[in-house]
Amino acid sequence: MKIRRRENLVHTYGDIISLENLCLAWEEFIIGKKRKADVIKFGGNLMDNIVELHSDLVNRAYCHGGYKSFYITDPKRRHIHKASVRDRLLHHAVYRVLYPFFDKTFIADSYSCRDEKGVHKALDRFKQIARKVSKNNSRTCWVLKCDIKKFFASIDHEILLSILRECIADKNIIWLLQNIIESFYTENKIGVGLPLGNLTSQLFSNVYMNRFDQWVKHALKAKHYVRYADDFVFISEDKDYLKNIIPQIQEFLQTNLKLSLHPDKLFLKTVASGMDFLGWVHFANYPVLRTKTKQRIFNSVRKSISEESLQSYLGVLQHGNAVKIKAQIDIEHWLYQ
Repeated sequence: MKIRRRENLVHTYGDIISLENLCLAWEEFIIGKKRKADVIKFGGNLMDNIVELHSDLVNRAYCHGGYKSFYITDPKRRHIHKASVRDRLLHHAVYRVLYPFFDKTFIADSYSCRDEKGVHKALDRFKQIARKVSKNNSRTCWVLKCDIKKFFASIDHEILLSILRECIADKNIIWLLQNIIESFYTENKIGVGLPLGNLTSQLFSNVYMNRFDQWVKHALKAKHYVRYADDFVFISEDKDYLKNIIPQIQEFLQTNLKLSLHPDKLFLKTVASGMDFLGWVHFANYPVLRTKTKQRIFNSVRKSISEESLQSYLGVLQHGNAVKIKAQIDIEHWLYQ
């Protein structure tokens, strides 16, 4: 399903590359990074660097640079690609202008990397729908849980650019976005993949999956659907309905987005039997923290984390049955601080 252009929301290339926007983007970019060596170096000659970037963009001489790669465990091993400070500054400049436009085209039940959304809101929405479908746990409630295989590594550049062209009339903006998108590709797969680490990848992935979201709502006509990044669930009282839409979902993803469902992460279960979604195993009356998530929290606490991080973890635990875990975290924090 195509996204119709909204003329009153269209921005120009000049809005993105203006000195004002680049300076504002810098202020957002440096939050939490002021002590990084590469940020300090770029900031030491800040205005000259920003003016030079602006000039290259005006003359369309800008060319996105390469990436430094490294791995993190969060909790599974992820391959991160980090662009230069100059390029990441531009990512912020692009994001702060285009995000508000695209956010208005997204469905309400898309929760990843969006203002006033996030994991907590997605979990709350899942519980709200489950209660509604089960008539407050008086009826059987079925959940179809899906996960896309190697999501970021499988995003097709030409499909993404075709979606962006449907929404953006300014050819210079398209040139710039193409420059960013084509600066990276998955190993041995030119024209495929987005880097984990780019701010723009968060936006592009939502734009890409919005085509699926719109199909789910308007063609599949699914009433109860929640998506966070590449994890999504369908909730219904009708098990056969959920079973029958699986091949339709697979066909749409493969045909239109060149994506595949992960065969080992496809589940059709009742809420009463426990459904694993976004770090919690959800039961009829309460969710229980996933064992791997719990272990990850304890490992972090034992490394003497900050008070801010501790409060963040305790906030996560408010979403389920975790009284004993909270008490244990308090003890662990006291022992290891």
